[in-house]
Amino acid sequence: MKIKMKKIIINSIMTLVVISLFTSCAMHNGYMVNSASLSSSNFKYVNKEVTGTAIASYVIGIGGISKATLVGLAKQNLIEYYPLKENQALANITINWKTTYVLPFAITNRCTITADIVEFK
Repeated sequence: MKIKMKKIIINSIMTLVVISLFTSCAMHNGYMVNSASLSSSNFKYVNKEVTGTAIASYVIGIGGISKATLVGLAKQNLIEYYPLKENQALANITINWKTTYVLPFAITNRCTITADIVEFK
């Protein structure tokens, strides 16, 4: 009876360990900045809520790139898909971060920039 109970306990612990190894958790945060002055009515919205994304992965703290570089790459990605024309600017810029912890030693950072494109008259 004691041996059977030990097996059940060991199997339960092993199951919990395996489940915890294949789960992840994530944290989100962000902030908003403004790059164009929209105080007067001399503009029109060309495109709303355009996005650009950049991702970096770190294993045991090694690899990936800095947060400042991720923001730059996310902005490059946004401009690549939504190029600005003459008299256009990004406005209402929001920078969001999602940090995902995969296993105890691997982290993925995702930076997403969302903005509106405005055209000045």
